[in-house]
Amino acid sequence: MSQPDVVDSVAALRARIRDWRRDGLRVAMVPTMGALHEGHLSLIRIACEKAERCVVSIFVNPTQFAPSEDLDKYPRQLTRDLDMLATVKADLAFTPTVGAMYPAGFATKISVGGPSAGLESDFRPTFFEGVATVVAKLFLQATPDYAVFGEKDYQQLCVVRQLCHDLDLPVEIIGAPTIRDAHGLAMSSRNAYLDEAELAVARQLNVILRKAAAALASGAHRDDATAEARRALTAAGFQKVDYVEARESLTLAPWRRDRAGRLLAAAWLGKTRLIDNVEVSTG
Repeated sequence: MSQPDVVDSVAALRARIRDWRRDGLRVAMVPTMGALHEGHLSLIRIACEKAERCVVSIFVNPTQFAPSEDLDKYPRQLTRDLDMLATVKADLAFTPTVGAMYPAGFATKISVGGPSAGLESDFRPTFFEGVATVVAKLFLQATPDYAVFGEKDYQQLCVVRQLCHDLDLPVEIIGAPTIRDAHGLAMSSRNAYLDEAELAVARQLNVILRKAAAALASGAHRDDATAEARRALTAAGFQKVDYVEARESLTLAPWRRDRAGRLLAAAWLGKTRLIDNVEVSTG
């Protein structure tokens, strides 16, 4: 299996996509920050099923990291990533530099309201501004017909959908199910930071969220179920729980029992912050 072609400039990306369009081919895109794992590969497989051509961006986006976060140590392993892309037959890897994405004098930011309110924004106030700006740029650069995002980053998925809706971006956003390890831990590039003891604790996050979601589905009050989940996470060994909240699936407004719901959480193990979410059944 051969690695996909690689381009690192917007001009080269647009030239390749222009050739595909000339041949009547549809294009799907999977934006990533690299450090690929099976979760990313599952998104790429979906993209390849939806369109004749698939482009994967690999770009560690500095604008979505706060000064106190892990930008400098975020894993970068391009050769390994390209080898992994070969296994799913991605057609093109777009690997721009920071200078290509944010050239000297860059001064534009995109702010999305609605589903960005609360949750991650309470703890990472500039995060979604950085995500929305880079995703908008990628969509304008690649003009994909489809883009695939994982439900593991559920609030981000909702923000990207709002972005495309509000700005009339002609991209169909596809949400893909969270890929988990054999113990139920949601796959994440940041899992590589965890030692064996921390991994054992991390694998309780999904268990505790599913128990809380079941309690909500059985009639438990929203505040009672989320408070119990926070207590359970602390008892399991998480040093800090940023949030556990039940929200409506589409809008991320506070959950009401007659609406489809999501239970979302973020918690810390040492210096590693983990997020996850599960569906709340209304049936």
